[in-house]
Amino acid sequence: QVFRSQLSISSVSDQDAYRAGLQPISQWKAYGLTGYPGFIFIPNPFLPGCQRHWVKQCLKVYPEKPNVCNLDLHMAPEKTTDLWGQSKEQLRRKGSSKWEPRSLLEKLRWVTLGYHYNWETKKYSANHHTPFPSDLAFLSEQVAAACGFRGFQAQAGILNYYHFDSSLGIHVDESELDHSRPLLSFSFGQSSIFLLGGLKREEAPTAMFMHSGDIMVMSGFSRLLYHAVPRVLPNPEGTALPSSLDQTPSDLPVGSVIEHSSDEDWQVCAKYLQSSRINMTIRQVLAEGQKFPEESGTNGKGQAPSEDSYHENSKAKRHKPNTL
Repeated sequence: QVFRSQLSISSVSDQDAYRAGLQPISQWKAYGLTGYPGFIFIPNPFLPGCQRHWVKQCLKVYPEKPNVCNLDLHMAPEKTTDLWGQSKEQLRRKGSSKWEPRSLLEKLRWVTLGYHYNWETKKYSANHHTPFPSDLAFLSEQVAAACGFRGFQAQAGILNYYHFDSSLGIHVDESELDHSRPLLSFSFGQSSIFLLGGLKREEAPTAMFMHSGDIMVMSGFSRLLYHAVPRVLPNPEGTALPSSLDQTPSDLPVGSVIEHSSDEDWQVCAKYLQSSRINMTIRQVLAEGQKFPEESGTNGKGQAPSEDSYHENSKAKRHKPNTL
């Protein structure tokens, strides 16, 4: 059922791969699944220590304004402008008791980047857009090119923040106007079970593990398949953090988008990841030259009417993972 997928090695230079914190494409392993054309699974292709950059960005940088997060729905704007600053001391001091109050970062469930999804209309719109992070765009472009999708444009991102009692309900990502471009998924921190289903909700899914650094690409036939994350699990090595997160980056090439994390910053990230998993999904919303259709009666704000309306929200505060 599992087979080796061919990658487009010549589409990404070793230098560009290094700049994105990735091993040369010729060293990657990539796999497909019989019956799921267009699905590609790439076990951790990151250079030693380079996952740390993306974890820090997801916790310190990407939740910053003007990006949108779930906490914006029920907190005043001034309360969510510096989630990192408000949380780092509390996280650093945190013990193992589950009864300790959670920091704002631990209450984070999702962040949206680029074109911000409107949870009421289930659409993106031209008038609710903020600049997409250049480092994440560069990473996504290299991964897409390696999988045969040169010219991929990272236009929207959804970051999901999971804890051990979190889950992601079964759903399909179909709101992008261009389905010919792949959906890219990056995982960091603790492990999880991923269910890849069919074109109909009731089709029996195939289960697989996702570990820190793993990348999944859903394209072609697999672009519109139902999928879910029913459970988050401790990393299988039995240590507080996966070994791939223990290393620090060595010399980085000129022009690298990877930044060294300070020891102080990484201590906060590491404490957070001991019970958490972060997932970044990157999408191209519009085809080259395509525009959004004219819409009437929308406010363009793109914010959800309630936190629980988000179809990828974990509902971790109140519910155990759903049985799918």
